[in-house]
Amino acid sequence: MKILVIKSSPHKKGSSNLLADNFIQGAEEKGHQVTVFDAGHADLHPCLGCGACGMSGNCCQKDDMSGIQEKILDSDMVVFVTPLYYFGMSAQLKMFIDRFYSFNRELMTKQLQSALIVAAWDDKDWTMKDISAHYETLCHYLDFKDRGQILGKGCGTVSMTEDTIFPKQAYELGKSL
Repeated sequence: MKILVIKSSPHKKGSSNLLADNFIQGAEEKGHQVTVFDAGHADLHPCLGCGACGMSGNCCQKDDMSGIQEKILDSDMVVFVTPLYYFGMSAQLKMFIDRFYSFNRELMTKQLQSALIVAAWDDKDWTMKDISAHYETLCHYLDFKDRGQILGKGCGTVSMTEDTIFPKQAYELGKSL
């Protein structure tokens, strides 16, 4: 299976990327081909809502999204990785997803598999409710098949994250595909 992992943290060595790396290790050990796109450090611009693409054409913006669109459509699975910022995804990941507008129709018919990996400082039970609901709505709208969510509560720093069950859960999710 071809898996595209979209990291979106501004912290290259942060907790969400640690979880992503564990997922990648499990997936690669299982024999899957994994490609990583770092939306947290890419040259991306927000969707202008200009309609020039007609929801199934080329976006008029010239940035790193033009190269990744083909990789998404060539993949069997996409994995969204983000730190939790004010109970939602990072602005970098949101901007990336908003740019799906230019190839919405292709995504809807592709029926990609998907997963969500999130790291949050907070460890309260309700911490991940909204980001999980947003992801589930996105899957429903784009007809993605959810393969799992790693909702890492209490993962504020790398050392905190390493002391939780979430790195192992991320690894096991990758290994289970």
